[in-house]
Amino acid sequence: MADSSTQSIIIGASPDRVAAVICDFASYPRWTEAVRRAEVVEEYEDGYASQVRFTIDAGVMADEYVLAYEYAEDLSRVEWHLVAPSKMQKTQRGSYDLVGNPDGTCTVTYTLEVELSVGMLGMFRRKAEKMIMDTALKQLKRRVEAPGAA
Repeated sequence: MADSSTQSIIIGASPDRVAAVICDFASYPRWTEAVRRAEVVEEYEDGYASQVRFTIDAGVMADEYVLAYEYAEDLSRVEWHLVAPSKMQKTQRGSYDLVGNPDGTCTVTYTLEVELSVGMLGMFRRKAEKMIMDTALKQLKRRVEAPGAA
């Protein structure tokens, strides 16, 4: 059974700007350390990705998998799930929830639930999840707040 983890970060940009970076999957290899390739394999009629193939290499974990995406109409929520089991994962579900703040910033809440195909002690899995989430949120913040970012 997969455990769910949640973390939040405040990013100095509007929810629209944050959503634009999240939805620009082709750019992920340029700003996320573990993503080697991100290829949109299917799109909705509105042009947003419905399925994306990822190739990741995070040192101790390398994998290739396809995620299916769904979006709130106002892009305040982007959620995904693993299309089929991969070499390393049985399941993956996740979401970004974006909430605009009165000061013009955005609170991003990242929820991730992964069930690995390989055994890992609970303590190590939780530490790995925390590291993955910390890294993902910090890299997202750095990308969104960078001059000239989407």
